[in-house]
Amino acid sequence: MAKPIVAIVGRPNVGKSTLFNKLTGKRLAIVEDTPGVTRDRLYGDCEWQSSRFLLVDTGGIEPSTDDGLLQHMRQQAQIAIDTAQCIIFVTELKAGVTAQDIDIAAMLMRSGKPIVLVVNKVDSVGAPPLELYDFYSLGLGEPYPVSSVHGHGTGDVLDVVCGFLPDENTSEEDSERIPVAVIGRPNVGKSSLVNYILGENRMIVANEAGTTRDAVDSDVDNDFGSFTFIDTAGMRKRGKVEAGVERYSTLRSLAAVERARVCVIMIDATEGFTEQDSKVAGFAHEQGKACIIVVNKWDAVEKTDKTMEEMRKRLAYDFSFMSYAPIMFISAKTGRGVDKLYEMIVSVDNQNAMRVTTGMLNDLLARAVARVQPPSDKGKRLKIYYITQISTRPPTFVCFCNSKQLFHFSYARYLENQIRETFGLSGTPIRMIKRERGENSK
Repeated sequence: MAKPIVAIVGRPNVGKSTLFNKLTGKRLAIVEDTPGVTRDRLYGDCEWQSSRFLLVDTGGIEPSTDDGLLQHMRQQAQIAIDTAQCIIFVTELKAGVTAQDIDIAAMLMRSGKPIVLVVNKVDSVGAPPLELYDFYSLGLGEPYPVSSVHGHGTGDVLDVVCGFLPDENTSEEDSERIPVAVIGRPNVGKSSLVNYILGENRMIVANEAGTTRDAVDSDVDNDFGSFTFIDTAGMRKRGKVEAGVERYSTLRSLAAVERARVCVIMIDATEGFTEQDSKVAGFAHEQGKACIIVVNKWDAVEKTDKTMEEMRKRLAYDFSFMSYAPIMFISAKTGRGVDKLYEMIVSVDNQNAMRVTTGMLNDLLARAVARVQPPSDKGKRLKIYYITQISTRPPTFVCFCNSKQLFHFSYARYLENQIRETFGLSGTPIRMIKRERGENSK
């Protein structure tokens, strides 16, 4: 299930990015005293108690402005508000309640989303300052005093935010239906594939890149299973994405990948691999999604008996960072290979959710160590005590050892390949975590 989204919004220079960095525990956002440093939305994973969610930092909102950049930042923030389950509205104690704050509060109330009002830069410890009570006038309920620099009050804010988020144990919606994001560069045939699957021209198809703007969901039930296909806008290089609708389409596509379980990465057979294909695939890989590389427009390629194998080898080299992903050749126009695509989607989804018992993993470990000795350095040899799986989607394994420094990446790759071959995990990324015995195992 995709993680809930929580958006941080407010006018410029109230400390949104500092709060974002504090809550995510990473310096992901640039922090400066100059208003407008954060322009686009920035995502980061956040975990509090038993809740996990995606935190979104946004540029400052200027409700009324003729400046093109500030208008763009406001539109970016509006998209974050539209997609969020909860909103953190950040204000500043010293500035008090400004006219901008009042306008933003009205905009947030129209969204109908739960709003947590945060008053930042309350750096003193003890009784809340009297100025805090002025913020009740915004009509958003209790204001929570916070120091985003020192972290004071952030726990209270996270408690309230998590109270608005769905319970992970009860919000698994329609788990039998597989969400499939169809992603790729513009004009590779994503909408044509979805139209063929649906048997109708629901998506607009044209030779011009950028025809699809939104990520559109379509439910499909057939002999192979139940699917939700998400037709996304093409993702181009950041420098080539124009401000306006197309930029927002790209951001919605990234959000579609986040909520999908399987990503179909489409390549244009007539153009072959491009650098942007690796960027698109890399995002799905980083998110731990099951992936299938689909070469479309295969009917438009002049072929010999060696053409397919040569293309397969080239793509295996180009996508070497995700060598696990199966490669398929289809034609969305004629429907060739689409039935096999259904079967592959079900297969890689099952692999992405596979759980292997600790006993089976350690039997494999014993055989793998006997076949290839672990590395050593200055007379000290790596010892791997045991392996256990801690999560799925993607399958994540922890290796307990005597020294993480001795655990060279090449040996970790060897163990990963042994796990793949033994348990058939050929369509999903695998996470390998190294941990020394006695290390905090949170």
